[in-house]
Amino acid sequence: MAWLDATDDIFRRAKPATPSPHLVAYVVLVDPVGRAVFLGRHLNAGLWLPTGGHVEPGEHPAEAARREAVEELGIDPDFSVTGADPLMLTVTTTVGRNAGHVDVSLWYTIRGDRTRDYPLDAAEFGAGRWWDIDKYAVPQSDPHFSRFLTKLDAALPPTA
Repeated sequence: MAWLDATDDIFRRAKPATPSPHLVAYVVLVDPVGRAVFLGRHLNAGLWLPTGGHVEPGEHPAEAARREAVEELGIDPDFSVTGADPLMLTVTTTVGRNAGHVDVSLWYTIRGDRTRDYPLDAAEFGAGRWWDIDKYAVPQSDPHFSRFLTKLDAALPPTA
């Protein structure tokens, strides 16, 4: 909130990081029945991350999430897992080739199916795989990912 009060520009205007911080929409593909999340090995960051990207100037974050799902997963997203609002907000200093700037990330969830293949955008991701929600351990991921899994687990219906 302090950041929002201090700026009138929340959008990245120039790659990789102007201004810093700027707004990002993560789009986490979730199989609520199979209790799994799909992550990609992000080429720039070197981490297992959800799909997503920077919110464009004047774009609503939910529209950015929709756009990123189409661009990076090739699907029309279904936001029915936890609802249309972000499940979480994080503030993170980036790592990798463009390390050092700050992303303010809104974490949206979309419905997926762990029995289906999702071809990731090869320009951004080297590989993709499903991770069990109940394991809470994804090596080399966003530093807030275990907290996200805890929030997601609490938001999903109990297992039988």
